[in-house]
Amino acid sequence: MSSTSHASFLPVVYCFSLNSASASGGENRSKLQNIDTDRRFLQERCVILNDYISGNKRLKAFPLPSSLSPRAMQQTWFMVIVILYCLGQNDTLGIQACQPQPTCSECLRSPGCAWCKQKDFLKPGEANERRCDSAESLQSRKCANGQMINPKSPPEVKKDRELSSTKENVIQLKPQSIHLKLRIGQPSEFKVSFKRAVGYPIDLYYLMDLSFSMKDDLDNIKDLGKDILTTLEQFTKDRHIGFGSFVDKVALPYVSQLKSRLKNPCPNRLEKCQPAFSFRNVLPLTKQAERFKVEVGKQKISGNLDSPEAGLDAIMQSVVCRTEIGWRNVTSILVYTSDDTFHMAGDGRLAGIYSPHDGQCHLDGTSTYEGTLQDYPSVGHLSKVLQRNNMQLIFAVTEEIFPAYKALSELIPRSVVGVLTKDSSNVVQLISDAYRNLSSSIVFEHEHAPAGLAISYRSLCEGGQYPNWSSRGECSGVKLDQQVNFTVRLNATACLAEMQQFSIKVQGISDILTVFVETFCDCDGHCQDREEKAPDCKGNGTFHCGMCSCDGMHLGQHCECEVTDDFDSMKALSALCRQTNKSEICDGHGDCECGKCSCHSHYRGDYCECDDKSCSQDNNMQWCNGKGSCNCGKCLCEEGYTGESCHCPVDKRDCIKGDGLVCSGQGECPCDRCICNGKVTGKYCQSIQEPCSKKYQTCTLCAVQKGEDCNTECDGMTTKKVPGPQEYVCLHEGLTFQVKVTDEGLIQILYADLPQSIDKTHVIIGSSVISILLIGIVVIIVYRLLIELYDRNEYRNFLNAQKQTTWNEQNNPLFQEATTTVMNPLHEGDD
Repeated sequence: MSSTSHASFLPVVYCFSLNSASASGGENRSKLQNIDTDRRFLQERCVILNDYISGNKRLKAFPLPSSLSPRAMQQTWFMVIVILYCLGQNDTLGIQACQPQPTCSECLRSPGCAWCKQKDFLKPGEANERRCDSAESLQSRKCANGQMINPKSPPEVKKDRELSSTKENVIQLKPQSIHLKLRIGQPSEFKVSFKRAVGYPIDLYYLMDLSFSMKDDLDNIKDLGKDILTTLEQFTKDRHIGFGSFVDKVALPYVSQLKSRLKNPCPNRLEKCQPAFSFRNVLPLTKQAERFKVEVGKQKISGNLDSPEAGLDAIMQSVVCRTEIGWRNVTSILVYTSDDTFHMAGDGRLAGIYSPHDGQCHLDGTSTYEGTLQDYPSVGHLSKVLQRNNMQLIFAVTEEIFPAYKALSELIPRSVVGVLTKDSSNVVQLISDAYRNLSSSIVFEHEHAPAGLAISYRSLCEGGQYPNWSSRGECSGVKLDQQVNFTVRLNATACLAEMQQFSIKVQGISDILTVFVETFCDCDGHCQDREEKAPDCKGNGTFHCGMCSCDGMHLGQHCECEVTDDFDSMKALSALCRQTNKSEICDGHGDCECGKCSCHSHYRGDYCECDDKSCSQDNNMQWCNGKGSCNCGKCLCEEGYTGESCHCPVDKRDCIKGDGLVCSGQGECPCDRCICNGKVTGKYCQSIQEPCSKKYQTCTLCAVQKGEDCNTECDGMTTKKVPGPQEYVCLHEGLTFQVKVTDEGLIQILYADLPQSIDKTHVIIGSSVISILLIGIVVIIVYRLLIELYDRNEYRNFLNAQKQTTWNEQNNPLFQEATTTVMNPLHEGDD
C-alpha cells in the first residue's frame, strides 16, 4: 500500500460509514435534534480531511458550530484521532504525504509524489500543481498509467559471489557490489550477509614498551613467540608474528640529553641499556617462531625520564608502515603491552615540537622512528588510521593503568583491554581471550558516504529478532562460521549531481561492499513531448511533460491569460480568486479563469462563496424549516418566524403557561423555549431552585423580626405570613416556609408558625413501665394458680392412698432375739 492509501484508508471508511449511518437512520430521526446539520458538517469535514490526506489541498482550520450535537461532536473527534493515528503510522514507516509542486522535476523531488503528463488532465482553472500528487490519487482522477511519471528502481546487484572459506577464494561478505537509484524521501533497502571464514589468515604484531620498568617482561617475552603462534593455530594454520618496541622521543624532557645517559639511559650505572627511541620495527611479520625468539633475545631494555611513553607514536608507525612491517590483506592484530600511560597530541610542545603528526611512515634505514620532528598523534587521528587499515588492537597493560587504557579503548573501535601480570607471563592467554572477544563481535558500518544520503542498519543476530534501525549494524556472541544478516536502508535527502559510491564493511575485515547510488531528480528522460509555441499553449509557451511553460507575457493553464498590471504571475492570478490570503481558490467551489471565478453547480458570488443549498433542513428535508428561503447559506424567514433555521415563532406562545407571563416573568424566550434566570427552573420558569437555601431562610427570619424593612435581606422578594400553624417543606428556627413564583412574576415567601406538638416522651415511658408491671402481675397470678392446682391434686391423691392401706400384725420368721455375753478379763487365769 502506498503512502496515500496508508493515510487515507481509515478516514474514507469512516466517512463512508458516517454517510451510510445517516442515510439509514430515518426511523430514529425524531430522537435526534439537528441531525441533518450534524451530517452535513461531518461530511464537509470528511471531504476536507480526505483532500488533505491525498495531498490535493492544505488542511485548514474549521470551527465547531455551537449547535453540534454531542453525538456529532464525538464522531468529529474520533475522526481527528484516526487522522493523527494514520499520520503517525506514516512517520513510523518512513512514508511522507505528497506536497504538490508546480513542475515535473520539482514533483519528483517531493517525497511520495508522481506527475501526470497527460494532456487535458486538468480541469479548467486548475493549477499545474494538481498534476503532482500521489500515484493513487492521480489514478483515481483518471490519469492513464502510461502518462504517469513515477520512477521506481529496485536495487540492482552488480556482483554477488557466494560466501566461501576456501583459501584460494575467501569471501566473507555478500553481495560485493550493488547499484541503487533513489527518490528523495523514499527509502530503499537491501540485504547483506557476513560469515567469518574458517581458518582465515592472521597477522599479529607484538608492540612492547622497553622502558626500564619492563625489564622482567622482556625476559619472559623472549620465550613466548612459539606459544603465541601455537595459540593462533587454534584459529588458523596461516599465521604470522612480528615484534616492535618503543620508549619515547629522544628529546627533553622525555629523555636525558647527557651523552652518557643517551648511550646508557638506565637509572643504575651497573645496568646496560640500549639508547632510547620512539619506535623500532625489530622483526617484520614472519611465520617462523625461532626468528621471533632470536630477534627478541637480542633486545635490551632502555629508559626515559618521565612516566608516559611514546605508545601512540609506536601504534601509528606500526599501522601505516605496512610494507616495512609486512602486513597482509588478512585479519590484522596489534598487541600493545606497557606498564605506564602514554603521551598524546600536544605533549610534544614540551620539547618544542609543534608540527602535528601527518599519519605517514617515517622509519629510517634501521627501521627506527626517532619522533623529534612531529608531535604525538591525537586519539581521533589514530582511531581513523586503525579503522582505515582494518586493524584490531589489544591493550595488554598492568592493573594500575587499566582505567586509563579502558577509557582509551572506548574511543578506538575494534579494541579491547586486558590486565597484564607484572612479568607478562599471562600474555598468551590474554591474546587468546581478547581475539575471541574481538572475533565474536561484528560491527557493520559505512565509509565515505556522500552528503545528502541517510544510511541506517538493522541486524538479524542469533535469536532472529530485528532491533530498531541504527547508525550501524551490530551483533555480539557470533560464533565462528556463523552467518549474520543485515538490512541496509538508504534514504536520499537531497539530489546527487552525479552517481556516487561508498563502501560498507565489517570493522577489522578487509572485505567491502561497494555501493553505487544516484537519484531521480529530473523528468527529461521521461518526457519527449517538448514543443515550443505549442497549439496547446495558444502559441504563447512551450509544452513539456503535459504542461505549458508560458512566455513572459502570458499566464494560465494554457497560457490563455495576458499579463496585466493586476497580475504578473500565477500566484497573483490565483490571489484574485481568493477572498483572503488564507482562503481557497474560489472558496473551493469553482475554477479561477484569468483572475475570475467560474463557479460550479449551485454556487455563486465573486468567489463562489454563496451556497443556496447549505441552509439547515427539517425532517421533511424542507429548507429553513419550511418557514423561509435560503440565500447564500442564510435563512430569510417569513413574517412571524425568526432564528437561524426559521424555527422560532415570534409570538412566544410555547413559553406561556395558561394566562401567565412569558416564562413566568423569570426568564426570556428567544426561540420558543424559556431560558430561565439563575433562581428558577422548569419549562415555564415556574419552579424555584433550592427553595430552602440560606438566602430564603435569611429573608424569612428578617420578615419575622423586622416586618417590612427587609429590602437588603430579601432583594426584591416579597414575604407573607400565613395565619395559624402550617407545615411547609422548609424549616428554620421554629418557622416553616415555602417559596413560589406568583402570577405577577414575583418571588414570594409564605411562612407560618410550626404546629404545637405533644411531648410523647413521658407517655411512652409511662406506658412502657405500666405494661411491664401488668405483665409481671399476670405472670405471678398465673404461676400461683398453677401451684395451687398442683398442690390440691397431690393432696387428693394422698388421701386416696391412705384409705386403701390395711394394717395386719404378724411375726417375722426371720427375726431372732439378741443374746448378750459379757467376759471378765480378771478371770482368765482361772480358766
